Amino acid sequence: MKKRATRDAAYVWGAGITLAFMSMAVLANFWTPYDPEALNIVDKLQPPGWKHWFGTDQLGRDVLSMIMAGAKNSVGVALLSVLIGLVIGVPAGLFAAARGGAVDEIIMRGNDLIFAFPSLLLAILITAVFGPGAVNAVVAIGIFNIPVFARAARGGALALWTREYMLAARVAGKGPLRISFEHVLPNLAGLLVVQGTIQFSLGVIAEAGLSYVGLGAQPPTPSWGRLLNDAQTLTALAPTLALYPGFAVLLFVLGLNLLGDGLGDRLLGSRRSQ
Repeated sequence: MKKRATRDAAYVWGAGITLAFMSMAVLANFWTPYDPEALNIVDKLQPPGWKHWFGTDQLGRDVLSMIMAGAKNSVGVALLSVLIGLVIGVPAGLFAAARGGAVDEIIMRGNDLIFAFPSLLLAILITAVFGPGAVNAVVAIGIFNIPVFARAARGGALALWTREYMLAARVAGKGPLRISFEHVLPNLAGLLVVQGTIQFSLGVIAEAGLSYVGLGAQPPTPSWGRLLNDAQTLTALAPTLALYPGFAVLLFVLGLNLLGDGLGDRLLGSRRSQ
């Protein structure tokens, strides 16, 4: 009972943290305390205070405004990359499980080939051809998400294909693809939601990492990773500059992981008990 209460509390905290960051990302589209791209050299490296709650950077930009705008960028990149994985990976996994044989083997070996290239290396390859930017970061992380969702969908689908109601659907004259989308996919919704939450958190980390090395969003667009990169040369003058974006990444990813664990207990646990 105590363990369940602890899990519930972690789930509530995770949902609250995630909701707070998502709300901040949405709010940043309409309002920030200051223009996050406006330069004001007169106010550079101001300490936290009433005028600038998180202080200012070396160019006089308000750090809180840049954190809010960076949340918008991180959420956008991570969300779009997850959608790419879902839209392409899930149908591929369902198709592989439904067809089996050579089709299954070809799709899975293609997934293994993509797994051989980490998202950072894939981003370097893409940006070497098309140049750095947020769009290319989305593509690189999204491509890496495709085999993740394909494997999750295939594994879950193979387990479901052994159920009795699948045999009943086939006896009713339904084809493999129709069964996949009418019967298999709805039963995989919980698994895919949990996997999507995990990939969302990994997407936030990947976006920050790509921006840190200059392959993500380009100036003047604010990014948590680039804020960390800029702050590392100013640790002696303004040590707090690195704390805010670093803590933002840490807290957001923690919230997403707690939310994913909670969703897993509720969605997947309830299905196991049925």
